[in-house]
Amino acid sequence: MNEVCSKELIELAEKDLSVREKLASEGKLSGGYHPEMEQIHRQNAEKLREIIRKIGFPTISKVGDKASEAAWLIIQHSISEPAFMKECYKMMIENKSGVNPLNIAYLHDRIQVFQSKPQKYGTQLTEERLPYPVENKNKLNEERLKVNLKPFSQEEINRIPGIEKIAEIDAKQVGYTEWRIKMGWILAP
Repeated sequence: MNEVCSKELIELAEKDLSVREKLASEGKLSGGYHPEMEQIHRQNAEKLREIIRKIGFPTISKVGDKASEAAWLIIQHSISEPAFMKECYKMMIENKSGVNPLNIAYLHDRIQVFQSKPQKYGTQLTEERLPYPVENKNKLNEERLKVNLKPFSQEEINRIPGIEKIAEIDAKQVGYTEWRIKMGWILAP
């Protein structure tokens, strides 16, 4: 196990979470992507790139469970770098025996939602706290169980908006849509 990379990943994730906590306590996390948070996310993504160049993707066997989780957090939060998130997702799939399957599921869904596409596992929520539309409601619980997610009740599944509601859901979040266009997640209409 690479102790140096493990320690660095954990420290990066802890810094991310401490800045997030500070900004949240100051009421500065609503109303868009806070510049200080974005700076931390970009710096962490760059450090993770360096680690990946050095040791490859930070799997559990390479850096330990806690540091592998930290790497996933860094990837999940690198939202202003779509290409990086997508490349990391590919690396996670290639190294899936050394990565928590739950992390792969969350990253898959996050990327899909940022692109206004239906998710597979139902991990990302709308402003109404309902899962964002999913690819297949009939297979949702089957997919969730594969990655150790708790299944939804049929009532919960029935409340998930259909794929045809994606444009309507996204239209409610003008600033979010403008930001996704600016970052390259989606194209301008």
